[in-house]
Amino acid sequence: GTIHLFRKSQRSLVGKLTHEFRLVAADRRSWKILLFGAINLICIGFLLMWCSSTNSIALTAYTYLTIFDLFSLVTCLISYWVMMKKPTPVYSFGFERFEVLAVFASTVLAQLGALFILKESAERFLEQPEIHTGRLLVGTFVALFFNLFTMLSIRNKPFAYVSEAASTSWLQEHVADLSRSICGIIPGLSSIFLPRMNPFVLIDIAGALALCITYMLIEINNYFAVDTASAIAIALMTFGTMYPMSVYSGKVLLQTTPPHVIGQLDKLLREVSTLDGVLEVRNEHFWTLGFGTLAGSVHVRIRRDANEQMVLAHVTNRLYTLVSTLTVQIFKDDWIRPTLSSVPIANNILNLPDHHVIPMPSLKAADNLNPVTSTPAKPSSPPPEFSFNTPGKNVSPVILLNTQTRPYGLGFNHGSTAYSSVLNQGFGIPGMGATQGFRTGFTNVPSRYGTNARGQPRP
Repeated sequence: GTIHLFRKSQRSLVGKLTHEFRLVAADRRSWKILLFGAINLICIGFLLMWCSSTNSIALTAYTYLTIFDLFSLVTCLISYWVMMKKPTPVYSFGFERFEVLAVFASTVLAQLGALFILKESAERFLEQPEIHTGRLLVGTFVALFFNLFTMLSIRNKPFAYVSEAASTSWLQEHVADLSRSICGIIPGLSSIFLPRMNPFVLIDIAGALALCITYMLIEINNYFAVDTASAIAIALMTFGTMYPMSVYSGKVLLQTTPPHVIGQLDKLLREVSTLDGVLEVRNEHFWTLGFGTLAGSVHVRIRRDANEQMVLAHVTNRLYTLVSTLTVQIFKDDWIRPTLSSVPIANNILNLPDHHVIPMPSLKAADNLNPVTSTPAKPSSPPPEFSFNTPGKNVSPVILLNTQTRPYGLGFNHGSTAYSSVLNQGFGIPGMGATQGFRTGFTNVPSRYGTNARGQPRP
């Protein structure tokens, strides 16, 4: 075949994006989203022209919600693309974090738009321009209709999950309090207003209501400052609605453990630690990989005689109910058993004569030791008050044997030795006299058991 001396040039970033877009566009489910995206661009163009003609900053703030709808459509396309892609060696956990990043970027951009509206509104308070209401109401209803139609027609999985999992905004809390009062009077409305409304639908309705109030007050009293006040209200509602979603998606990107699953994870780990053969469960780490997907890794220490595959199967079976992407590392106990010598013991070792000393190497130098005690001798220190006759850890051990043996045939000494002989022998320690006493260094201690200080027998 043909030998290519040079590798083919890699595809550029634009070429890669075009290739991935064709991959998504090949799916029929994405055609609906692309159609809504094209209509959204047309609506945004008309709304921006009407904002310029009316000179209304409130309508501009409401138009930013339509731009946010365009971001949500792009996020929905990314969600379809993620479902088509398979994990690769570079992205071993898949591409689910791309849709998390898309949600985070969309909400942050919406908040930046709200901050821009607040800045422009602060400048308008100093010099309020005249507002033309010719197309103000028309633009309001066009934006409201398209936003609601987009939100209710397309199932946006990432934003639907985030809106339910994230904490409620201040607008949702106030509307929930009002809804409880209304549902107390009309119980049939509880299915619509409770437990909490969709935050995107709620902000669309609240923004349209603010624009309608602005139109009425300008038409009646020419009160142009209400347009700036409405713009500030829409910006605050936008910021308050998007902020909890940004926090939730940001925590997912930071690989934190969701608070609502910590209790379930602790329960599963306790069950794993009680499995047969499991000694310890440590280095556990669980995090949210994507929306509704939990990943984790854990180290399991097992007994030396346990079956690794059996323990792995049981651990995976317990944790897989909650953790879909799981990595379990199993290692056996590192405890080392002492080795037993298989060489037979010679008979002459067990039949040693009395007072025979087995020489052992000392742990410290002999010149640093006191022959009376086992502690190192200090030239400046006074002699100890009591000189114990027991061997210390630095003195060679002594084996005291007797001529009698045990009847079991093991060669060990059997029988009791007279206490007087033990006291007089001084345990056979080298360098110490046989007349050394048991407790003190005096030599006039009686060596007969059962006598008093005068040598008379006890009654």
